[in-house]
Amino acid sequence: MKRRAPIWLYRLVLNFWPCIRATGGRVTYLAPDFTRLKVRLKLTWRTRNIVGTIYGGSLYASTDPFYMLMLMEILGDDYIVWDKGCTIRFKKPAKETLFAEFHITPAMLADVRAKVAAQEYANFTWTVQFKSASGDVFTEFDKVLYVCTKESYKKRLQQKATQ
Repeated sequence: MKRRAPIWLYRLVLNFWPCIRATGGRVTYLAPDFTRLKVRLKLTWRTRNIVGTIYGGSLYASTDPFYMLMLMEILGDDYIVWDKGCTIRFKKPAKETLFAEFHITPAMLADVRAKVAAQEYANFTWTVQFKSASGDVFTEFDKVLYVCTKESYKKRLQQKATQ
C-alpha cells in the first residue's frame, strides 16, 4: 500500500467532503493502514426526522462509502473496488448518538486476494453496525463490495464493447 497523503489529511477530507458531511456523520478515527475507521452520528436538527429519531437516510449515507474507500487504499492501483449493494436492518429508532466501526482484518484481505486471484473478480459482503455508547445495536448494514483486478476489469469492458 502506497499512501499518498498523511492520515490526518484523509480524515479531514472525508469529514469535509460534501456528500459525507451532509449526512451528519463524522469520521472520528482512521487507522494509518486503513484497516479501521470509526464514525459518529449525532441526533441533531439536521439528522432528526419528523418523529424525533435519526433519519434512515442519514444512518445509511454516513456508512455508505467507507468499506470501499478503505479497501481501495489497502489494495492499491492494481484493483478495482465498487460498492455493489447494501441490505439494511433497522433494529430500533435512534434517539441518541450512534457509533459505527469498520474493520478489515488480515483474514478478510487474504480472502479478497485469494478469490480475486482465482476467479478474476468476486463479491464480498461485510457487516457494520450502528451502536449506542452502551453497545445497543440500532442498525445493521450488509455492504456488498465488488473487487477485481484492473487488468481483468479492462478486459471485460473491451469484451462488452465488441459485443
